[in-house]
Amino acid sequence: MDHTPTVILGLCSYTHDSSTALLVDGELVGFVEEERLSEDKHTKAFPQHAVDWLLKEAGLTPGDVDAVAYNFHPAHYLVESSASLRLALSATTRERTLPRAHGFAKVGLRTQRRVGALGRLFPSARVVPVLHHRAHQLAAFSWSGWTESAVLVVDSLGERQTTTIAHGHNALRPRTRTLESLNDPASLGYVYGAVTEHLGWRRGDEEGTVMALAALGDPKRFRHLFARALRTTQSGFYVDPSYFPPRTLSSGYPRTSRRFLAETCPPRQSAEPVVEVHRDLAAALQERTEQVMLHLARRARLITGSRRLCAGGGVATNCVSIGRIIEAGIFDDVFVPPAPGDAGTAVGAAVAVHIDSGSQRPLSGIARSCYLGPSFENLPLDLTRWPGLRQKMLGIESAEFLADQLAHGMIVGLFQGRVEAGPRALGNRSILASPLEPGVVERLNATVKYREPFRPFAPMVLAERAGQFFTLGQEAPYMSMASGVTDTARERVPAIVHANGTSRLQTVTAAQNPFMHAVLTAFARRTGVPVLINTSLNVKGKPICGTPAMALDCLTGSGLDALLLEGRWITK
Repeated sequence: MDHTPTVILGLCSYTHDSSTALLVDGELVGFVEEERLSEDKHTKAFPQHAVDWLLKEAGLTPGDVDAVAYNFHPAHYLVESSASLRLALSATTRERTLPRAHGFAKVGLRTQRRVGALGRLFPSARVVPVLHHRAHQLAAFSWSGWTESAVLVVDSLGERQTTTIAHGHNALRPRTRTLESLNDPASLGYVYGAVTEHLGWRRGDEEGTVMALAALGDPKRFRHLFARALRTTQSGFYVDPSYFPPRTLSSGYPRTSRRFLAETCPPRQSAEPVVEVHRDLAAALQERTEQVMLHLARRARLITGSRRLCAGGGVATNCVSIGRIIEAGIFDDVFVPPAPGDAGTAVGAAVAVHIDSGSQRPLSGIARSCYLGPSFENLPLDLTRWPGLRQKMLGIESAEFLADQLAHGMIVGLFQGRVEAGPRALGNRSILASPLEPGVVERLNATVKYREPFRPFAPMVLAERAGQFFTLGQEAPYMSMASGVTDTARERVPAIVHANGTSRLQTVTAAQNPFMHAVLTAFARRTGVPVLINTSLNVKGKPICGTPAMALDCLTGSGLDALLLEGRWITK
């Protein structure tokens, strides 16, 4: 009897960071963020390019999809809409009561309409809404490959939840059981986004810039303010509405109060210079975020009894907080998936539907994977659109050749194999440079990436030699953890050490990325240092280059010296 595959399409769509994952008979065919193919960073459009690629990859049509897993559940917004009426009981929050109730109801109905629209796009499929935090939990836990762990999800908002602690078990058919959850307005992601905006950067995009800026400030000036505004409780934390008024899900309602402005500084416009007060505000915000994340991690350890932690949600991209949790020794092992933010919920939602369908097929292809998007290995390359470029084919020794160019001070874009999942380039869509080159950080920021001069650059290191340079004490394959550095790192590669004495490192094994492992080995043979600077192949404001055309535009539009694109050495 013919076996018809169970085809589940996981979707993150219509909010931000649209993405798609495809499970066929429990096996992950692939996952990709729409921005990598559409060039629209953080796009909220339906991920058409991503869906088309995945279905083509699997030899399927939209009519073959059995189920569409959507990463939000409309009914839970409506629950919060009526619960918002409790805000009327306090003079501080009263004026937000009706706008908030209206906002949550509106978003709930809009989400319901989106679920209906997806049904029309995939006529043979049932569309299954999945609770947002459950999608985060299952993504983080499935990606870990572990049989059991605590799962901590911290983000801005999923329907009404902002923070959940769950217990995950069973690697082949993963389950997560939520033990505790916090609802909005207790939201760490909301507070971090509000201050990011106040400091003149884009909320939902540039929180990492604020985290980098924090290292240059003194948290003392605003420490007491954040201790009042973000108070820890036995099972979580509380946000003081007199500093951060409750969200309404509609524009026109500021996220910071007049009291916050009076006690900090006026909002910074993006073109204004960054001064001491901005650095200090960022430092206090970051310090308090780390304290709250540590508190939540300890809570997760206590109530799950687990010695391992998976962290997910947008706040899990705060690599310094994750580094602090590891440093504190609360868990034996900490794991952050390659796509901890909303994009990754496409994977988690698909896993949820697979589990709930009662399928006995074990999951495969997710655990410890990150190179999951399109590849362009055998594509003919026509450079007529870029008339100034020259190319030559490299042979089998391309890793040696690249290491040699890097050792001689070149800054090189690398485009090879399948697109990485998540916000960090992991050696397939990277810009590489030698950390030994004088002035390399200044040059990268000013002429290649076009971004703020205080932004640090992350190192990639041979996993087997990481201990010589970094104190993390565990592998960090997805560049999601900040580590302390050794004296050797300070002496040999100061360019990769940020002002707070940490580096957001990526450890590389031969099994994970054979080519990058070979490049690092060859570079170490020439220089004695198994470390390279690795930043994403893009310029500020653009997504990581997912297609050859995007990579060639990046080469011509930036200060890159060369691009190694699928075995071709391309120069200007």
